[in-house]
Formats: sequence, structure tokens, C-alpha cells
Amino acid sequence: MKPAERQTRSHLMKLFERHGFHPRTRLGQNFLIDLNLVEFIVAEARLDKQDVVLEVGTGTGGMTTFLASSAAEVISVDVDSRMHSIARESTSGFDNVLLYHGDILKNKNRLSPDVLNLVAEKLSGDSDRRLKLVSNLPYSVATPVVSNLVATDLPWTRMVVTIQLELGQRMTAAPGSSHYGALSVWLQSQCSVRILKRLNPSVFWPRPRVNSAIVRLSPRPAAKAVISDRSFFHDFLRRLFHLRRKFLRSVVVGMYCKQLDKPDVDDVLQEFGISRPTRAEQLDTGMLVALSNRLHAAIQEQSKNSENQKCSIPTSPGV
Repeated sequence: MKPAERQTRSHLMKLFERHGFHPRTRLGQNFLIDLNLVEFIVAEARLDKQDVVLEVGTGTGGMTTFLASSAAEVISVDVDSRMHSIARESTSGFDNVLLYHGDILKNKNRLSPDVLNLVAEKLSGDSDRRLKLVSNLPYSVATPVVSNLVATDLPWTRMVVTIQLELGQRMTAAPGSSHYGALSVWLQSQCSVRILKRLNPSVFWPRPRVNSAIVRLSPRPAAKAVISDRSFFHDFLRRLFHLRRKFLRSVVVGMYCKQLDKPDVDDVLQEFGISRPTRAEQLDTGMLVALSNRLHAAIQEQSKNSENQKCSIPTSPGV
């Protein structure tokens, strides 16, 4: 059977009937049945024999076979043992497909170490190899998968993913819009993000209750290099936008009350011309990167001063 034939609605329905179970929509098991879209996603990934592809949400293996036809290696991850079993059948003719049965996430802030080790192993096969994420992502894990992959130091060069439209709008949102938040800034500070297509529920089986989108992300190494400490910046954004409707000054004062005094925070904000009524959602990505860098430097400076004070031994009058 050709790869395309494995992705039609009629084939999928017969396949599940033969295996005696139904897709689990709670796990995001909504399969693309528009073959033109499957081919569009693979074409946008621009795969060649230097690419190691990470696919999250193997499903029946329909897209996996498309990927394997062009890439050097495909690592496909699915948490559902039933899907894993079906995918083994559909990908049996490919020796460059590794199916991993398990969760892509260790927790919401970290990808599975086992999967990361597999990716590193496949990348080590050739110094010219690069990583690409190409997936019809289950909605429940789409945000942490993309966000945490950006947080790694893996040499990824492209992501082409199908996600919920609202999430795509959050990824591409501009300052001041209702969708603008920590995820927008985190991704845009290091990537170019573009919605390529909007998808109606009718292109999936079973149909989801929301619209979807195909989104492409490409790395921006020069922008990434401007961030002085990415772990600090990631934490800074999460905490800052958790209270997005409060004034930025009060949020930052509370965030770093153990490291910085209020006057220290005021001095930093004054440097950037940020007034007291300003909220985080009003600042663009460049400003938030610069503010994070400056706060990180101020905290390090305070920590260094504190250490120096602890190490200084007062001279007693009798010595």
C-alpha cells in the first residue's frame, strides 16, 4: 500500500474497525485525511538525507512513512500502545524509522530524557546532520513540545507542525493583542514564526471541535545570542505574564524581592523609560529581552556584593 493510501478517511475507518478500537480524541488523535495537506507539510519541512526528523504523535504511521521517504532518520513518538502497534505494521518496510512508545514529556517544562538521548544518538551519526520537528501535534502537548525544544541546545533547523489555530495565534501575536504572552515572546525572541495555512475541522478524522493551523518555525541564532541567560529569561517570562494584567513594576518587585530592593528595580525600569502604569503585554520582544538581561545582571551584581560583604572580616581594635 502506498503511503498516501494509509491516510484516507476510508482506510483509517477500516483500520480501526479491524483492530477493534476507536481513536482517543482526549489524546489528540485527529488524523489529517487531506492528502494534499500531508504532502504540503512534508514539502515545507524541506527534508533531505541529512535530516533527523522528530515526529510527536505517530498515530497510524501515515505521515511517518512520508517523512521516512525523504529523511535520513525518523524518530516517532506516541504514548498510546495501540497506535504504536498499528504504526509498527505501516512502517515495517522502512529501516530508518525508530518508533518510541512513551510520553514525549518528562514534565511540562522538560522533554523526555530518553527521547532526547535517541535524538542525540541519531544526530551523532554524521556531523552535518540537523534536527527537524515535523508533526501533526496532539493539542494537549503542542505548547510544551515546541517551547521546550526551543529551550534545548539541539541543532534544530525547522519545525513544521499542525496545531490548534488559537495556539498559532499566540505564537505569532504582537504586543498589545489578546493572544500576546510569554509563549509569543519566548518563541519570537529566538525564532521566526509563521502561520502557513488555517485548517477547518473537516480535514481531520475524527473532526476536532476547533480550527487548526500549520505553523512553521525557523531559528534566529543572532537573536538567540542576545539573550544573556535563557533559563533566567524563560522563568522571567513565565512569572511576568502569569500576572499580565498587573503593572509590570509591582510584578517585578514581587518576583525578585529576595534579590533586589524596590529602588534597584526602579533604577532598572528608569533606564528603559518604563513608567509605573506599564504592563508586560505592552512591551515588545526586544524590550523584554533587554529588560531580562539587565535584571539578571543586577541580581548577579547584588549577589556578588553580598558575597564580598560576607567575606570581609572586620578588624577588631585589639589586633
